[in-house]
Amino acid sequence: METGIKVLEGSCKGCVNCIKSCPTEALRVVDGRVKILSELCIDCGECLRSCREKALALDEDDWDLIRSHGPVVLMADPTFCAQFSHYWSPGLVRKALASLEAKDLFDQAAKAFDLAAFATARQVEEASKESLPLISVYCPAVVRLIQVRFPELLHRLVRTENPLETGTLLWRRQNGSNEGVILVTPCSAKVMLVRGPVGRGTSMMDHVVSVKRLARDLLAAGPKVDGTGTDPVGSRWLAWALRGGESRHVKAFSRKPLTTMAVSGLRNTIDLLQDLELGRLKGVDFVECRVCDLGCIGGIGNAESRFLSELRLSHQPVEWNVTESEKTELSTLYETGVWALEQPIQPRPRPSLADTLDEAMKKLKTMQAVYAELPHIDCGACGRPSCRALAEDVVRGEGEVTDCVFKLRERIAILGEEITSLSGKLPHAFHERKHAK
Repeated sequence: METGIKVLEGSCKGCVNCIKSCPTEALRVVDGRVKILSELCIDCGECLRSCREKALALDEDDWDLIRSHGPVVLMADPTFCAQFSHYWSPGLVRKALASLEAKDLFDQAAKAFDLAAFATARQVEEASKESLPLISVYCPAVVRLIQVRFPELLHRLVRTENPLETGTLLWRRQNGSNEGVILVTPCSAKVMLVRGPVGRGTSMMDHVVSVKRLARDLLAAGPKVDGTGTDPVGSRWLAWALRGGESRHVKAFSRKPLTTMAVSGLRNTIDLLQDLELGRLKGVDFVECRVCDLGCIGGIGNAESRFLSELRLSHQPVEWNVTESEKTELSTLYETGVWALEQPIQPRPRPSLADTLDEAMKKLKTMQAVYAELPHIDCGACGRPSCRALAEDVVRGEGEVTDCVFKLRERIAILGEEITSLSGKLPHAFHERKHAK
């Protein structure tokens, strides 16, 4: 399995700052270098934020190499349009991209995001009261978090494909083109939309570059367009870059009033999913979660401050009143099923301790015994995020109990006492014979 994060071996200092930030314990520091367990990684990007040595980075494709092969086609996340102070609308960003010989798919994206909101609204309306609230699937890291830590909530995920995928599909059908499409991503989670999508076999997109990389190219070139004229690109889709934007969009297409909740940030997302798991969200119809602070504008792959991005997007004029012609067009697209996930989303259980049940039970018992001996303070000095993770690595043969600094000190103390005791002993031949009186 792949992840959207790569390790820069020469930069890692083995400081273990990153392992405590991971919500699924997918990181280890072995032999002074960080290691990612891809089967547990959800690509949330928290490790990238915590790494002071910049030893972790987005695993994006080489933008310069892609450009060297001629004009490119871009499917950009809505966040991309909030990176520039002088390109204040999608239309102006489009003109700037043209200077780089880059064709954008903003029009297809705007339609795909409308369709995703339309399809999600229909699913919420048709769901039984017991199955509500439904959960957004727009953030791939949230989907993977639910797969790993909250698999009992999988049935609540909406069956709507990510609109970035749908928009690319609409463009390919409209133009009959097999030309490569590049996803412009604000985070490591959306890197995996291309490399390892959930709910479909293969992505409609071919390459991925970060918002930061492309934005820097445009900023380095300097502003070359003016702000005159009417913006030809719709703006509802831009709201998805903000916390609560998707919920607002879904409400615009709902035929009845909806009660929605929107949270951002990893800790808040986990707290909300725990509340949902415990049945505390009665009366809520739809839940929107983003692992990045303030929404996708807080992604680690962005160039601009999330606060400035929020300011720009919050002042972007948005027409929430949907026309009848738009509803008719979307209803027709909805009937084609182009918006739906190809495959059901399955849980991602932790790797088994052994191939057979009997052997796994034996190893589990051993793991519990090892864990009982450890200090249970989860200090991370062993290179694992918790004492339980160390115990699991021990039974897998990927670690030793003495990797724990406290157990190592105990062992050294025992050896020291043995050495002291042995140093006072003499060979048997040197013992003085005690004579009877």
